[in-house]
Amino acid sequence: PDLNGYEKFGLGNVKYNISRIHITAVEFPSASISLIPGTGIKLVIGNASLAVNMNWNIRTWMFKDSGRSTVYISKVLVTAIFSTLLDHTGHPSISLTSCRTTSGDIDIKLSGKS
Repeated sequence: PDLNGYEKFGLGNVKYNISRIHITAVEFPSASISLIPGTGIKLVIGNASLAVNMNWNIRTWMFKDSGRSTVYISKVLVTAIFSTLLDHTGHPSISLTSCRTTSGDIDIKLSGKS
């Protein structure tokens, strides 16, 4: 979905719109799954990366601009714990118990009219 809204900065508001958000690349070079006795499953994804393209536009009382942007996120670490249970019918079910994500580097490239 598109992202839009406004932020208050100094002398006025900045209205923004981010649209046509597309994930163009995802890499998981290091991933592992392990069992946690009595709890469930632990998933660890290390050194992942992601590239996203989007359109953007901003408007203030003084100027407006728009363009394209590419965001590169790298050195991402995801650790997730899943609980494994049997539901009321006796079928196995899985639910996310905890999830933690950190990223190391974010590189944003903007192209616009200004």
